[in-house]
Amino acid sequence: MNNSFVNTARLLGAALRALLVLTVLTGVIYPLAVTGVSQTLFQDKANGSEITAHGKVAGSSLIGQSYTRPLKKGQQTPQADLMWFQGRPADGLGANSVNTRYKLILSGATNLSADSGAVHGACPAQPADGTLCAQVLAARAAVVKDNSVPGYPVKPSDVPADAVTSSGSGLDPDISPAYAELQVHRVAARNHLPVATVEELVRDHTTGRTLGFIGEPRVNVLELNIALKDLTAKH
Repeated sequence: MNNSFVNTARLLGAALRALLVLTVLTGVIYPLAVTGVSQTLFQDKANGSEITAHGKVAGSSLIGQSYTRPLKKGQQTPQADLMWFQGRPADGLGANSVNTRYKLILSGATNLSADSGAVHGACPAQPADGTLCAQVLAARAAVVKDNSVPGYPVKPSDVPADAVTSSGSGLDPDISPAYAELQVHRVAARNHLPVATVEELVRDHTTGRTLGFIGEPRVNVLELNIALKDLTAKH
């Protein structure tokens, strides 16, 4: 009986010591070490890749933003503010409907297949509502209408794929240089700026492939619009 009690006590003591050591190691030392290394070597990324403008945090370089006008009375969907460069569509985003105390945006994809609404591999002129074809054709029509200005008509064939499709998260912060260039004439006209000046702005904010071969060239929309705001303030 005594031996059994002693063995049990010894096992419990060993278990408690292991619990204490592992708690200190994994719950205190490891998090502090990881936090210290990240704040020392990767401070920008560890803090959310924040972008600051005029002393204030304007957003993150990893999360796309919408550039829309305030809702008018009776209006359900905000209209794009065409003074600014626009990002990719965000068709997969949803709204928080469970805990309505906070206004949250839920990221996600549309989960529509690549041939949703297609007939014989192509989108018909009038696809069924709610299909990917319907979303793409509506987005393309809006891009053509919004970006056509006097002397610079935009054709449907000019519209790049990222202008009419959303990313897997719906929060892509970047657009292709082709989509940014498509918007140059409209942005220049709306802000009373020379087209050449806005084109140069896009070139200055175009990032090449990572390490020269990973991914595609891209333009961060938030950084571009911050630079555009600074540029308009000078004119």
